[in-house]
Amino acid sequence: MMRYSGIGSVAALLCGVAGTALFAPAALAQEAPGPDEVETTATATATVADEPESTIIVTARRREERLIDVPIAVTALSGEELAARGALDLTDVAQSVPNVTLEASRATNSTLSAFIRGIGQQDPVSGFEQGVGIYLDDVYLNRPQAAVLDIYDVERIEILRGPQGTLYGRNTIGGAVKYVTRRMPQEFSLSARATYGTYDQAEGVVTVSGPLSDQVRLGGSVARLSRGGFGENLTTGAENYNKDIWAGRLSMEMGGYGEPVFVRISGDYTKDTSDPRGGHRLIPGQLSGAPVLDDVYDTRGGLVDPEQDVESYGFAVNAEISLSDALTLRSISAWRKDDSYSPIDFDALPAVDVDVPGVYFNEQLSQEVQFLYDNGPLSGLLGFYYLDAKADTLFDVRIFTTFAGLTAFTQANVDTETYAIFGDLTFDVTDRVSVSVGGRYTWDERHAEILRQNYLGGGSPFFGGAGVPFGAPSTDFSGSRTYKQFTPRASISFMPTPDHNIYASYSKGFKGGGFDPRGVGTNAPDLDGDGVRLDDEISAFLSFAPEKVDSYEIGYKGSLMDGMVNVAAAAFDADYTDVQIPGSVACTIQVGTPPQPTPSFCGVVSNAGAATFKGVELEASARLGSGFNLSGSLGYIDAQYDEYITNINNTPTDVSDFREVQNTPKFTASGTASYDMAMGEGDLYLGATVSYRSKTYQFEIPNPYIDQKGYALVDASIVYTAPSDRWSLGLYGKNLLDKQYKTSGYTFIVADPRTGEIPLGAGGYPIPSLGREGTLTAFYGNPRQVFVTASLRY
Repeated sequence: MMRYSGIGSVAALLCGVAGTALFAPAALAQEAPGPDEVETTATATATVADEPESTIIVTARRREERLIDVPIAVTALSGEELAARGALDLTDVAQSVPNVTLEASRATNSTLSAFIRGIGQQDPVSGFEQGVGIYLDDVYLNRPQAAVLDIYDVERIEILRGPQGTLYGRNTIGGAVKYVTRRMPQEFSLSARATYGTYDQAEGVVTVSGPLSDQVRLGGSVARLSRGGFGENLTTGAENYNKDIWAGRLSMEMGGYGEPVFVRISGDYTKDTSDPRGGHRLIPGQLSGAPVLDDVYDTRGGLVDPEQDVESYGFAVNAEISLSDALTLRSISAWRKDDSYSPIDFDALPAVDVDVPGVYFNEQLSQEVQFLYDNGPLSGLLGFYYLDAKADTLFDVRIFTTFAGLTAFTQANVDTETYAIFGDLTFDVTDRVSVSVGGRYTWDERHAEILRQNYLGGGSPFFGGAGVPFGAPSTDFSGSRTYKQFTPRASISFMPTPDHNIYASYSKGFKGGGFDPRGVGTNAPDLDGDGVRLDDEISAFLSFAPEKVDSYEIGYKGSLMDGMVNVAAAAFDADYTDVQIPGSVACTIQVGTPPQPTPSFCGVVSNAGAATFKGVELEASARLGSGFNLSGSLGYIDAQYDEYITNINNTPTDVSDFREVQNTPKFTASGTASYDMAMGEGDLYLGATVSYRSKTYQFEIPNPYIDQKGYALVDASIVYTAPSDRWSLGLYGKNLLDKQYKTSGYTFIVADPRTGEIPLGAGGYPIPSLGREGTLTAFYGNPRQVFVTASLRY
């Protein structure tokens, strides 16, 4: 396996490139040409870092507009920009966008945890909704599994910050991420990309398309994405943090390119057979005495069932019909399915202390219809959306060291049916002032069937265990809840010139309510005192309400000095109410003869209270002349709970003074310096990016073991592109300083229920709250990677 050997000189070269790119522009800025020497045209896929905002086209408001005209904080990154930076998957995007966190969820390779402006969700089980909407070619991905999308054949990625409840609907309360694939050209096209790098990274992507007639085109892409592990599972011998993916897309397009009708029929498929991702223990085993491993990418978890496997696929039909010069009909029809099998060893030790084999089965059918109008001073759209989704999660919680063969099995089947009507209109009051108003009304029905059964003597039969049922199910529930919500939006824009936009906006978003799949129904209060817990009583106990946010924003977007300098700034103030806090805690059940209280694993979900988010964001880019460019971003957010109610000794207690907003660093920043120069008949690009994130809390309760202090990452790239863009060769370095940083983890240790302080046991380590080893494990971001990519286009 190619790990660190032989790359020192290459890494040093890229570090030199980084230094040159970062410091040379300041020295040469005085050589910038005058306005007459600057080329100001750009393609529709340009990125903020490269082109004037007046030429960048985005679809943040579900219709094509110049980025500078949109009264929303939005970042657009083109496929070319992502390629120049060596971006590998969707999580790389967060490095250059303020107040955004995108990470692979704990213990997974392909499940996404997304947070924007303090709002998101990292618990992937059915019943919990995501706070950031992920869209693949305008199709909403209802579940986070298989949502760490690899970057290939991409036109652009748009990141919309702030609630998008009017145009994008439920579960975009924090924002939205739009992944837009390329449309096929009218002529035959062939491109290929091959990559090889450290840790035996080997990737290949082939894309081909061609016309079948004047109006019909057929094309597709095949991707093989593989990499050896950053570490090893010392118990099973499997690679840890490896990558083993096959993926493909196939499309047929009809019309477009000036024709009144455009139809795209597309399908995609991904098969991920990467090994399970195991965590790194932060404390020695409290029962076994197993020491902390030296390499943070190594693990010792012994759980091997079920076999790790993720399969996702979907089918979509996107159609646009120009009914007149002013009116366009758009339809987006889609069906998607994904299945994930994952052995999650919470304690990361060979013994079965806290082991969780799990599976996720998700399926969705959606239909969206939009009427777009653009005539004179009035433009906008009216639409209808429907979603029918099923999310089934099944998992064991095996705590064999606590009581021989004790397993808590959960099956949570959650169905969602959603209808929405929405509209958004923009009226140009004058040639400088425009007003936009919109609203969305959503009907959201959740139906849940939750079974929780304890087993003794082994795991549950579903996962091949030999356990036998112990007692009656602690949860055997079937129930429904219906939620209705109106989410308005309004904004006003003042454009003194076409290159400057000053705007103010208000928007509302909501995240759907649901049922706690880990909750114990027998703990529900007997509200009528008849000694029987009815479904209505259990439903009231297990359910939680939607959370809502009201956000106020002011901003400025400008293109200065004939497009040489671009600026986008925003300040926001958001009131976040009925905040959903899903969690898993140790609870007590009666086991044995005579019955004795035994720790187990239970869910605790509440609409904990309220929070306030205030912050500012700045994005800027400058072309300094002589081939030098600078771009950067800065985000600041003051995120705090105003109320956080938890039950302490059967007394509701506000602990907001001792809680933090998770996955939301106070400061995020990035800076990119690049230099383009002619080399022979081609072009040489040198670029470097430094990104910074301040301290990040992994959960609401601060934990000095697992929380991540502030850190910076350095990336660099050297790319040569041949004339006419026929081929290119690039050398890329990611995390060149090899910074170790935590992205997520698991913690089941005793903490003060009010202050969160962690008492230490006799050995000077935290005291286990579930299991006997002490579960305190962390997952880390990627170490230094260096790779070479060759591309060919025909």
